[in-house]
Amino acid sequence: MKAIAVKPGTPNSVHLRDIPEPSLDQFPNGKGVLVKVLKVGVDATDKEINEALYGNAPPGDDFMVIGHESFGIVEAVGENVTRFKPGDYVTATVRRPGSSIYDQIGTYDMTSEETYYERGINLLHGYLTEKFVDEEDYIIRVPQGLTHLHVLMEPMSCAAKAVHQAYEVQRRMKVWSPKVAWVMGAGQIGLLTTLCLRLRGLQVSTIARSPGPHLKQEITEGMEANYVSTKETDLDELVKKTGRPDVIVDATGSSIIAFESMKYLGLNGVLVFTSVTGDSDKHELPTSQINLEWVLGNKLLLGSVNANRDHFEMGIKDLALGEMMYPNVLEKILTNPVDGLDNYAEMMRLLVEDSSALKVYVNVASE
Repeated sequence: MKAIAVKPGTPNSVHLRDIPEPSLDQFPNGKGVLVKVLKVGVDATDKEINEALYGNAPPGDDFMVIGHESFGIVEAVGENVTRFKPGDYVTATVRRPGSSIYDQIGTYDMTSEETYYERGINLLHGYLTEKFVDEEDYIIRVPQGLTHLHVLMEPMSCAAKAVHQAYEVQRRMKVWSPKVAWVMGAGQIGLLTTLCLRLRGLQVSTIARSPGPHLKQEITEGMEANYVSTKETDLDELVKKTGRPDVIVDATGSSIIAFESMKYLGLNGVLVFTSVTGDSDKHELPTSQINLEWVLGNKLLLGSVNANRDHFEMGIKDLALGEMMYPNVLEKILTNPVDGLDNYAEMMRLLVEDSSALKVYVNVASE
């Protein structure tokens, strides 16, 4: 069957290749789920893997199938599968467990091992192919009423996790009740994080470079959040309008912006980094002033990698509520479909060259 793959370590190696079809026999415990791939989302991670900034091939192969944002329909299940049946719409998690205690209890996104396993990202093949098989524990059902949002399930799980983790660690404050949030970046993760925070009742400013009007501003304001262009509003001026934020989530893909955000966080606040940056940027900061303010202000910096099953389920619930609160807004994120695996060059061109491409995804097959 067809697949879109790269040769990790070789820049611009994306290509179409044939790989063997998967089988339920790969899981002799009878817990396998065979999925026909319908759509796969791609993002900056796939672009950076193709640029050889990170990623390693699975053992025994010199290539890796990319694509980690899956949406498909169940074709067959093993004899011991209880949660799924043929015809169910599903997505799948990205991380897979190693051997640490965190991996073994289902929090494989919190592994304490240096080596990590992620489908389509590191040491495991991804979903940009015609079918895949995986264990029942890593498959998540997508409600039929949300199938029009298809490939947003995985990025939504990352947004939901980032917000959930912020609230989890802030239990240290006993009575923490945040009011103001900044989301740095108005890409898919930034917009979905905006949704999560709005659903929790926060006053949200979603901050990006380009001035409106444009689609990102339309989506942000459709969720009753405030779109802020840094070309029009200085962040020091924004502080005067909103007050210092209790929560900042960085989803820019820029380490410079991520660390600059440290200057603006409010007392007892939490700053969440969600971006993976593969470049070698360097940047000067007023480190002594930041150190003083962060120690005296009990501020917290939190890194949040991609999600486990619980976060996928949280994200799906937030998408469902978001559809009720802000109808017809979220599907506007799905901007750039590409038809067929054969069109991988166009898929990559959109990721590299088209700055207006908010969400690129491949229509792999019809039902």
